[in-house]
Amino acid sequence: MTFRKLTLTAALLLAGTATAAAQGASVTVNAIDSSGIGKAIGTLTLSDGKDGLRIEPKLESLPAGDHGFHVHVNPDCGAAAAADGKMAAGLAAGGHFDPAGSGKHLGPHGAGHKGDLPVLTVAADGRATTAVFAPHLKLADIKGRSFMIHAGGDNFADQPAALGGGGARIACGVLK
Repeated sequence: MTFRKLTLTAALLLAGTATAAAQGASVTVNAIDSSGIGKAIGTLTLSDGKDGLRIEPKLESLPAGDHGFHVHVNPDCGAAAAADGKMAAGLAAGGHFDPAGSGKHLGPHGAGHKGDLPVLTVAADGRATTAVFAPHLKLADIKGRSFMIHAGGDNFADQPAALGGGGARIACGVLK
């Protein structure tokens, strides 16, 4: 192969790699509790698409059922002190990503928090593998934010419990 062909081939390979990297990202998700960040339980693969941000989970070791799933403001999955002074899992992540300041929890298709994601469904074997879409988000919106999985489901309302009633934070990952 001539030097010119080799240089052209290398340039094309690098351009393809840069394009692929610009179109997607991966987030490692860890179990969390009041003492901090625990073991890795899998990944989220993120990519922009025509239907919004595609989130493909490959997670394990979660309780079966539906779980609240959100983008939170801070890139920190650590524990922090709650209002009662007790340490609580994932509080360092702050609240739901809400750049417009809506103050409303209306789900991924509503006009509330941009960080409201579709419910994450975990199978009986503790695995979550079904992709979800966040129509109001793109990768560029969420760099430097955290993804949070809650213990319970999400009714996409603030009644009868605040923030959809998802409860405790049980797993988290940061998009750097």
